[in-house]
Amino acid sequence: MLSPDLKNALPTTDELPCSDDTPVDNEDQNFLPNILLFLLNSIWANRMDWYFGVDMAVYHTTGVNPRVPVVPDAFLSLGVERKKGGKSRKSYAVWEENEIVPIFTLEIVSHTPGGEYDEKLDIYRKLGVLYYVIYNPEFWRRERHQPLEVYKLIDGNYQLQIGEPYLMPEIGLGIGRHQAVIGGIQQEFLCWYDEQGKRYLTDAEQAQQERQRAEQLAEYLRSLGVDPNNLPDNS
Repeated sequence: MLSPDLKNALPTTDELPCSDDTPVDNEDQNFLPNILLFLLNSIWANRMDWYFGVDMAVYHTTGVNPRVPVVPDAFLSLGVERKKGGKSRKSYAVWEENEIVPIFTLEIVSHTPGGEYDEKLDIYRKLGVLYYVIYNPEFWRRERHQPLEVYKLIDGNYQLQIGEPYLMPEIGLGIGRHQAVIGGIQQEFLCWYDEQGKRYLTDAEQAQQERQRAEQLAEYLRSLGVDPNNLPDNS
């Protein structure tokens, strides 16, 4: 915990850059984390005690300089305001968030390696991030790793966890991969799972399920000789 004098000497998020100005290497580094964000907006729609940042600077005091951020592809913090003071965050400064560090960070490995397996792993370890997830759908053989790896901080060091989807009980969610059509394109993406291992569906998938149920009901009514488009009005 920082002393009041030291905390007052730290810059505010209004004074700090909102990112490291490094462009993403490919579209998935923004697209895939945003799928997780959109899912959370539905799963935790009634909760106001979480924040999920995408490609946002995280400022902390466990590095060489509090003005030098780490910028995960995505991160999740619990016990913080969805809207800090009712406003959108420009960046995430741990000292402005009651010293709450992200409980989850995600890095997506792209064409240009970014230290995901060593440098950033060490940064998140020192910061105290409980779960560090590395998603490497294309270059995992190059790195001699698995396509999806979940590391948990245990006794001050990261230990690779086994199983997919992997349940994170401290968060109440699991994470894993799934193949589906998104925006008309078949592709793999990351998704959340509930504590029973059931995958949370996207809004598009939920809408499709509703359409299928409606079609099945209509077909059943037709089998009974009832026109589903001309039902009697009992009002």
